[in-house]
Amino acid sequence: MKTRALAVRLAFAVTLLIASASAQHFTDPTIEARVERLLKQMTLEEKIGQLNQYSDGMPTGPGTGRANYPEMAASGRLGSVLNLVGAEKTNALQREAVEKSRLKIPILFGLDVIHGYRTIFPIPLGLSATWDPALVERIARHSAVEASAEGIRWTFSPMVDIARDARWGRIAEGSGEDTYLGTLYARAYVRGYQGTNLASPTSIAACAKHYVAYGAAEAGRDYNTTDMSERTLRQTYLPPFKAALDSGAATFMSAFNALNGVPTSANEFTLNRILRGEWKFRGLVVSDWGSIGELMPHGIANDGATAARKAIVAGVDMDMESDLYLKNLASLVRSGAVPQPVVDEAVRRVLRIKFSLGLFENPYAKAAPAAAPGQAALELARTAAERSFVLLKNAPAANGKPLLPLDANVKTIALIGPLADSAVDMLGSWEAQGKPEDVVTLRAALEQRKGPAIAFAKGTDVVSMSDGDFAEALKAAGESDVVIMALGEKATMSGEAASRSDLGLPGNQQKLLDSVVATGKPVVLVVFSGRPLALPWAARNVPSILEAWFPGVQAGPALVRTLFGEAAPTGRLTTSFPATVGQEPLYYDQLNTGRPTGNIDLSRAPSSLDEKYKSRYLDSQNAALFPFGHGLTYTRFEYSPATVGEKAVSAAALNAGKAQPIRVSAEVRNAGQVAGEEVVQLYIRQQGTSVARPTRELKGFQRIALAPGESKQVEFTIGRDELAFWNLDMRNAVEPARVTVWIAPSSALETTPAQFEVTPK
Repeated sequence: MKTRALAVRLAFAVTLLIASASAQHFTDPTIEARVERLLKQMTLEEKIGQLNQYSDGMPTGPGTGRANYPEMAASGRLGSVLNLVGAEKTNALQREAVEKSRLKIPILFGLDVIHGYRTIFPIPLGLSATWDPALVERIARHSAVEASAEGIRWTFSPMVDIARDARWGRIAEGSGEDTYLGTLYARAYVRGYQGTNLASPTSIAACAKHYVAYGAAEAGRDYNTTDMSERTLRQTYLPPFKAALDSGAATFMSAFNALNGVPTSANEFTLNRILRGEWKFRGLVVSDWGSIGELMPHGIANDGATAARKAIVAGVDMDMESDLYLKNLASLVRSGAVPQPVVDEAVRRVLRIKFSLGLFENPYAKAAPAAAPGQAALELARTAAERSFVLLKNAPAANGKPLLPLDANVKTIALIGPLADSAVDMLGSWEAQGKPEDVVTLRAALEQRKGPAIAFAKGTDVVSMSDGDFAEALKAAGESDVVIMALGEKATMSGEAASRSDLGLPGNQQKLLDSVVATGKPVVLVVFSGRPLALPWAARNVPSILEAWFPGVQAGPALVRTLFGEAAPTGRLTTSFPATVGQEPLYYDQLNTGRPTGNIDLSRAPSSLDEKYKSRYLDSQNAALFPFGHGLTYTRFEYSPATVGEKAVSAAALNAGKAQPIRVSAEVRNAGQVAGEEVVQLYIRQQGTSVARPTRELKGFQRIALAPGESKQVEFTIGRDELAFWNLDMRNAVEPARVTVWIAPSSALETTPAQFEVTPK
């Protein structure tokens, strides 16, 4: 019975592989013919050789320890190498494959080019705070040009995992908690990396990762299991991957986590049924580092051969670093445990990518070692950093005016904190070929601007508990007109394998902040982090707070221009900042409960049983400290009530593609004294549907620039894409509903909404 069940699963897998021939992607008939001709010439060992990827240094986990890459390349047993950088090195190994192997198949070189290659931009979470996919596309294009010049033709980016738990360190690598925004950024990264023609020497293959639901790791602990309904998977976590595929993403990466009990690197439901079957993906799926070997500790394989069989049958084409395909696939095929067509289809996908990239025609890199970023690159990096900063708070100072922007004539500034002059931390995690010497720190830029007016004191180290340097910091604060504090995490405290159970300022930085604020001097807190931090004390006691993320090589110039008002902060949060870690996971588009409550007064006991038995905490508000979409600037905006152009629309017509979208608009006015930019956001709520829908969902946004006193009518449209969801019957469809619409500056700020009805017919 077990043998028959296995045969049925294998037959289903092979059927899906063959069915994928009708896919929309990678169907160039010339390339397909070349793939088939080459495949017919290959021995089984040569085929299996194309399905292996090994690392040359910079490991992110236990590797194979191999050193015979030239020999493997010359014998056709090396399909891809990651972490080998520099044109001289990649060309040398490529020659072994192209000039010495029997079939001259080139090697595909890959690297984690996450937020830049040599020019390092803000971390992806910071880039997402720009709410500017076009800017992100430009950055990905620049990164591709730099990386491809040195032989890197494959990046393990974008990470399109939806992440809703700030404890998870890899939240730094993605675009936050919202599915709609996640799809926009997925498209932008893919278009930027791959350009208009994948065969162009400046294009690199994108890799949508980590497929799938890795960002929902339980307790925010990296590599941990995820468990969710199919509806949640399809509604929230899959759409960014589908957007990447629809934009032409050449490759996908399977994840580390188990999903509903099945590790994602052996998950036939997500890989074969959805990715290959429903979505018709014909590109390459690579495992994450060693994740095929990790099927054994997951508990679904007792030996390497079983792990290799389960992974390749499920649809993982290339084995990154576990060495199990090379060791086991030949015997598995010869024994019949793995059908030959399964291996052949995996090899087709590898060859298809190599032909599509033009590697057979242009296998070698032609550039010298990557130079320091030029002027154009630095300007792009500075712009990206400036637009990523989020002004969380900007309360009036003693003169009644907000503390920021700083007066250009301020006489003395105390710059305090362990991150004010830490170049290496400004690069963030996954800095590729970024160099600390390329970085201009906040201290360097501030001293260039204000010279001797700056008194710098480190105060403490990021994770130190010693207050031995407090005295110098307090002296500098006491002798200054204003204090800028540069606090937060080290770059290594977010990213992979960097989960935290405490989201406060690390070490004794909070104590240092307390002490400096107690001097009575006005304080600007600049927070460097790869995740939302819990900052309730600062929110109550510090006049101005600027979230800077890890801003890259132009950290200092971008911050100084922003602090002095030459560039106004326009960033908006893409992930909710909690008041306490106990609120995690925390995200804005939650389902309501049968006993909902807003914020409550924690200083008093509930006045009635009805008030007591609510979905709430006893010791914290439910709401985020700083919500999704939040971000201030140096002026203020007023919103008129939202209006809708039509009061009803037919669900049947929307589902049939025959209905005109609903028009929604509001007037936005710059009510401040200076020009400014606003990110106008559209949210909806649907009620009366077959399954509960979130209290608010982002469905659009526009960036507008207004002079003081200027107004603009901002209009959005709402159609099938905005109203469809996975319903009770697990169909993606529009249902009759009452729809409430907000046009607002964030997910939490109340503006006057409008309503319309989705009728059955």
